[in-house]
Amino acid sequence: MNDRELVARAAEFRSRAYAPYSGFAVGAALLARSGKIYGGVNVENASYSVGICAERAAIAAAVTAGEREFEALAVIADSPAPCAPCGMCRQVLVEFPIARVILANTAGDLRVLTPAELLPHAFGAAALP
Repeated sequence: MNDRELVARAAEFRSRAYAPYSGFAVGAALLARSGKIYGGVNVENASYSVGICAERAAIAAAVTAGEREFEALAVIADSPAPCAPCGMCRQVLVEFPIARVILANTAGDLRVLTPAELLPHAFGAAALP
């Protein structure tokens, strides 16, 4: 699956986002090494900090299904520049082997990075006692 195809799947998932407070719908499509695609959307809550981001929702779905290794994650939103994950999502991304993160917007702009490029000097298991 190429990057644009994975972004198209993320856009399909985005249509299911629950964003009644911000109106900022985000979709994610996570391609596992098994070839299966897991979707995620942002799910907002009136208690704002209780919401979940699309990226973490996709990873949670994949991990729940037993996946641990990923080829790519595509993230899309209606934003001026390609949509980048928040800090919390970046930390979760570096926890798993993933080759590339495809940032996209609904205008068709793409940017491809690695989790390490998104979060240099990330906290990880090596930092634990």
